[in-house]
Amino acid sequence: MNLNQLRDSMYQLIVETSTKLPKDVRRAIREAKIRENIGTRAAMSLDTITENIIMADENVSPICQDTGLPTFKIKTPVGTNQIEMKKVIREAIVQATKDGKLRPNAVDSLTGENSGDNLGEGVPVIKFEQWENDYIEVRLILKGGGCENKNIQYSLPCEIEGLGRAGRDLDGIRKCIMHSVYQAQGQGCSAGFIGVGIGGDRTSGYDLAKAQLFRPLDDVNPNEDLHKLEEYVMENANKLGIGTMGFGGETTLLGCKIGVGHRIPASFYVSVAYNCWAYRRQGVVIDPETGEIKEWYYQEGEDVDFNKLLEEAQQQATEGKKVVELRAPVTEEQIRSLKMGDVVKISGAMHTGRDAIHKYLMDNDAPIDLNGQIIYHCGPVMLKDENGKWHVKAAGPTTSIREEPYQGDIMKKFGIRAVIGKGGMGPKTLKALQEHGGVYLNAIGGAAQYYADCIKEVEGVDLMEFGIPEAMWHLRVEGFTAVVTMDSHGNSLHEDVEKSSLEKLAQFADKVF
Repeated sequence: MNLNQLRDSMYQLIVETSTKLPKDVRRAIREAKIRENIGTRAAMSLDTITENIIMADENVSPICQDTGLPTFKIKTPVGTNQIEMKKVIREAIVQATKDGKLRPNAVDSLTGENSGDNLGEGVPVIKFEQWENDYIEVRLILKGGGCENKNIQYSLPCEIEGLGRAGRDLDGIRKCIMHSVYQAQGQGCSAGFIGVGIGGDRTSGYDLAKAQLFRPLDDVNPNEDLHKLEEYVMENANKLGIGTMGFGGETTLLGCKIGVGHRIPASFYVSVAYNCWAYRRQGVVIDPETGEIKEWYYQEGEDVDFNKLLEEAQQQATEGKKVVELRAPVTEEQIRSLKMGDVVKISGAMHTGRDAIHKYLMDNDAPIDLNGQIIYHCGPVMLKDENGKWHVKAAGPTTSIREEPYQGDIMKKFGIRAVIGKGGMGPKTLKALQEHGGVYLNAIGGAAQYYADCIKEVEGVDLMEFGIPEAMWHLRVEGFTAVVTMDSHGNSLHEDVEKSSLEKLAQFADKVF
């Protein structure tokens, strides 16, 4: 095999997966836009998602900044040198990271050190299987941490919140799947997709669930019972009212694929792999002699003209909607004037801070004065030019709930007035917002190109020892749009939607299958 050509082919696969959604996913997002009510927060979110898809296509840049832990599933003819293939894939991963097509995501679990090139112990994940065909099949999925953290596994029989007892039968499986969608809320960047694995053990069950995410959205499950269950879930999960980003709305789930494997008598697992709307998976057929790509998967059927779709949506959007302009430093008076549901546009200074920064700030001084400032829960993709200046290549929000143990204390300690992220935060932060005079702003998860375009300059960086995603980047932004979902008056849209969707979930407690 020509290894140089194979390396180029793997690089192409990585770039295509990171920057362009497959046709079946694009069609699913179009259908969500058509279903949504004009002028709602969900409709606004879908407009942003649409614009982000267009920008990623045009810029050939990551759709979402969190490019996850690259996972390859490869089938090879007998005799293929899998050792050489693995070496070539790792080289392609390094190059794609260097070129800003992947974010450096490989972190030593003990030291916290980021390798900087997406290589590490067990990273990337490469799973080989031999088959009798005379060609190589390579499939790749990039599944970010926000949706990975909403994976869930059930051990039947069990009691399920809102649904009661789930037994070791098809109806018990149904309850698990419905609950899996409910528990994700907006933290997994809904509207999303799920792969479900029935059976196996704890590890093989999750592997089976993730494998379902490689199936085309429009295929038909050969198992009639599972086909009916997939259709049931798609019809009824969208009645939960969670909606895009957890803002409420008509579409919560965009796809459901279910697989089954044998199990041992003592164990009955239902494993669910949740994937965000930025459903980045591609596949190719490789010539084993030349290393060239002979065919791309997931390209069947109609493509979607998102430019036309966005233009139509903007023409139909409600005019005169209130938008509040904010410029840091922000005063307590400005913050207390904001109400849940307000749309804000931010200009001026903004500073990123994720897990490592929040932990650091609990015990140390901030590297800059944060009084009246805005913290952005974001781990961007950054590239440095030949003059040593940093540029933002992708910069969507990360899931905020991870910072719940720290956020309220840090806001009070440093005088921070606003935090931006996705998926909302919990009661400790909500209480601090009331006491201190703060606000939580929900940006649109996955919209990494849209928000990167709002960042006009990188003015500096501190704490680079934590790695690029976890460093504190000092940014100058213009027109950075987000929604107030937790205000300083004790209101939380996330709490309201979770309560409402739990009530709706309860209607599915009665036996169906």
